[in-house]
Amino acid sequence: MTLLESEYNDLIDDIYNRIEDQVDELTQDLDVDSSGSVLTITFPNSSQVILSRQVATHEIWVAAKSGGFHLHLTEGQWVCRTTAENLPTLLSRTFTEQLGESVNLLV
Repeated sequence: MTLLESEYNDLIDDIYNRIEDQVDELTQDLDVDSSGSVLTITFPNSSQVILSRQVATHEIWVAAKSGGFHLHLTEGQWVCRTTAENLPTLLSRTFTEQLGESVNLLV
């Protein structure tokens, strides 16, 4: 699927907004900061999960304690090239790892 840059940016803006809304609903005290192309979630232990939009490649990159992940749009889902996890599964796993308690995001 070939996206125009504006379509890609609209998709990412929507994803970032949904992530922010879901993080705000969690009972844990997480800080969310959106700045330009980067969304940073800071956990109580000061660790972070960072999402960045990669306009040139139309990917989402996720950085977490467990590693860096590149996701591309496949059949309407953002999928990691190395783990084959979709974005909600990847974020739920990294949030759970960094919080030490189960988190289920539906992005």
